Amino acid sequence: MAKRDVITPAGSLTLYETYKYSAAIRSGDLLFVSGQVGAREDGSPEPDYERQVELAFANLTAVLAAAGCTFDDIVDLTTFHTDPEAQFDTFLKVRDKYLGDPPYPNFTTVGVNWLAGFDFEIKVIARIPKATS
Repeated sequence: MAKRDVITPAGSLTLYETYKYSAAIRSGDLLFVSGQVGAREDGSPEPDYERQVELAFANLTAVLAAAGCTFDDIVDLTTFHTDPEAQFDTFLKVRDKYLGDPPYPNFTTVGVNWLAGFDFEIKVIARIPKATS
């Protein structure tokens, strides 16, 4: 089996090492991004929900950029929420700052009861743009 083509943003989170996972894996022209959470630099959860979502999107932005992608390259977006009914409006407000113009990616939201101390997680699949010469 070929070794995984790992994408790691500069100044990556402590969480990748602590929990032994990669920020993203490139496979052909697809980028599979692990769930990104709103962690502080030490890996602990940001307690303010809106700020936690903002940090998760900032972390996602850094992972996408490390692979040469932007939010326009996302084809599938999945979010996980510990209390979707209470959190959804705040999440949408933050998401809409990042999402851009149509066409929008596929979107799935999942309610969960545990996210290792976090209240929000986002994972995506993106198509890596072809380099232009």
